[in-house]
Amino acid sequence: MIRTFALILLLMLAACSLPPESPVTRNDLMRTMVYKRYVIQESPEEVINALNRDGEVIMESKRNIPGKNIPVHVKILATSEGLEVLEYER
Repeated sequence: MIRTFALILLLMLAACSLPPESPVTRNDLMRTMVYKRYVIQESPEEVINALNRDGEVIMESKRNIPGKNIPVHVKILATSEGLEVLEYER
C-alpha cells in the first residue's frame, strides 16, 4: 500500500512542470521561429517570463497562413536541450 502511494506521488511530481535550469532568453525564443509560424497575441517578454517561471507555456494562436484561419494551441517547453514547440488543433 505504501509503495503504491509513493509511486503515485512520484509520478504526479514528475508530471509537474519546473523552471528551466538556465533562463530562457529572447534569442532562444526567436530561434524557434514561433512568431513567424503562428499569430500569437502574447508578447515575447510575457512568453519568456512564463517559461522562466513555469518551464512551459500554452497559448491560443493561429497558423500564420495568409487567407486561412486555422486555430491551434501552441505549447512551448523549456527543456535541458532547449525550447520545444508543440502544436495542438483547437
